[in-house]
Amino acid sequence: MDKNFDFMRVAAAVPSLKVANPDYNVKEIAEVTARAAEEDVRVLVFPELCIGGYTCQDLFNQKTLIDECEAALSHLLEETKYLNMLVAVGMPVRADNQLFNCAVVFKDGKILGVIPKTYIPNYNEFYEKRWFASSSYRISDTISLCEQEVIFNENLLFKDNLSPLCIGFDICEDLWVNIPPSSYHTIYGANLILNLSASNEAVGKADYRRDLVKIQSAKCITSYVYSSSGEEESTTDLVFSGHCLIAENGKILEEDNLNNGFIYSDIDLEKINNEKTKLNSYMSNVEKRSYKYVNFNLGSNENVELERFVDPRPFVPSCEDKDRILSNILDFQSTGLYQRMKKINTQKAVVGISGGLDSTLALLATVEALIKLNAPLDNIIAVTMPGFGTTDRTYNNALVLMKELGVTVREISIKEACLQHFKDIGHDADNHDITYENVQARERTQILMDIANQTGGIVVGTGDLSELALGWCTYNGDHMSMYGVNSGVPKTLVKYIVKWYADFKATGAIQKSLIDIYNTPVSPELLPPDKDGNIRQFTENSVGSYELNDFFLYNMLRNGYGPEKIYYLAKIAFEDEYSEDVILETLKKFYKRFFTQQFKRSCMPDGVKVGSVSLSPRGDWKMPSDASFDLWIKKCENIKK
Repeated sequence: MDKNFDFMRVAAAVPSLKVANPDYNVKEIAEVTARAAEEDVRVLVFPELCIGGYTCQDLFNQKTLIDECEAALSHLLEETKYLNMLVAVGMPVRADNQLFNCAVVFKDGKILGVIPKTYIPNYNEFYEKRWFASSSYRISDTISLCEQEVIFNENLLFKDNLSPLCIGFDICEDLWVNIPPSSYHTIYGANLILNLSASNEAVGKADYRRDLVKIQSAKCITSYVYSSSGEEESTTDLVFSGHCLIAENGKILEEDNLNNGFIYSDIDLEKINNEKTKLNSYMSNVEKRSYKYVNFNLGSNENVELERFVDPRPFVPSCEDKDRILSNILDFQSTGLYQRMKKINTQKAVVGISGGLDSTLALLATVEALIKLNAPLDNIIAVTMPGFGTTDRTYNNALVLMKELGVTVREISIKEACLQHFKDIGHDADNHDITYENVQARERTQILMDIANQTGGIVVGTGDLSELALGWCTYNGDHMSMYGVNSGVPKTLVKYIVKWYADFKATGAIQKSLIDIYNTPVSPELLPPDKDGNIRQFTENSVGSYELNDFFLYNMLRNGYGPEKIYYLAKIAFEDEYSEDVILETLKKFYKRFFTQQFKRSCMPDGVKVGSVSLSPRGDWKMPSDASFDLWIKKCENIKK
């Protein structure tokens, strides 16, 4: 990373272990720590009670073992004191005439703090209360450990002076209770939770454990690193697997694939903090608690290659459940339209069909809405309106799609009406400027609106989220409708849904037409075709790649990133697709268009939100139409300096 951009490399480790042999265990921990340092790990967590072994049982009552654990910790502090890394290990600690199951946190050979476990399980296979006391019985605020006076507290957070990092701790069972300690830690500032665990295996338990980590990281809007005891623990009655997880706000970044004893990933502290700030209900139920903070100097990773996947198409589902998600999106669109038609008491819908992606998806959503209404599909008046730029390819696809779906087909050429309008306003028809283009868009919208009046129907808008972001629509032309079914769907996702529909829900001529529409270049077709009758006007030549623009839109609105970080991530995501200069120039163009075209979004029609990003002025996005974009462009220009 040429700049750190608030990424932090964290790791979960499972060292080799011999039960009740702290000296051996610490040597293994030190070796794993050194290997993690070679990978530029900054924060490293080991399993619960790993210095002696979780399965020591009544040996925990032996002073010999407890003393040796402390001596081994002293050796570990010495071995790791030159590493720029915060490390957390598990060990038994005597204090206040009791024995506590603790996380010991250290850096630079100094113990930063000791956190006693709060929830002590004593059911089924667990008998921890036989040996350990809960933090609820803690008396002392400080203890002596390895000849150091250290803070001893369950409400203890560790803040880095050189980055936004703030760390809190759960210890195994703490996560499994109804309100984990980390729920409070994150309210008081933690954006990384480390969990030292010893969770044995049973059928289905790994799935449940994974869900716990995902859900807790999502509920607390935090990153979560989980390390569980490995298979070298005693197998007298149980077996352990060393299940390790790294999660961030509900998403698993890394799991299990231990390499040299650990897994690691770069967590995004800015993303976490931005999300917490945006969700103002997050701090609405703050319970007053006494927290102690320990400051240390760590710093984020710089000049290190980012170790996390950067999704070039963040709007497009990539999970195994993508079919269900895509089906849901189409259902959201059709439900929104169905409910609107039901409430205004109409069963007629009017849709302009161009043979392009957006109008195709709008038509499919309208068909689904009419099915929900139990209305005949010929109640959909699908209108194709050939103009000066219409090609045979899109025209034929539009006709096939309409006829095969069984909707009412109307064809109305706009050429003569536009030529008359040129004459009326004194515009040269050979001057193919913005007036030439917008006249066509407005004429088409007028036709659709009037047919809706004529039939008692509703005009279904076809414009998508990406077009709204870039202002790539004619004001009071295709910008306007009575309900915009695509207004929450970005272009990259529109394309994906059409292809999915073709592959899984269509056959015959419809499928063939949908696949050709998917492969057709994106164009408004407002300029005459080339001499061979092919599309001459390509949208992405004007606004830039939709893949790039959607990437920028998602990371600006969903994650709150600035231009430098978006550019940095785009270089990684599109390394083999676009040059750095193309990415930067498209980013500048994106910001200019996004700011200058807000006035179109301020009066956009109603439309359903389907994902985490929406530009509705009544919902997710409120912005003055005359806001300046100078600050964002200045930051873009400084990127190459």
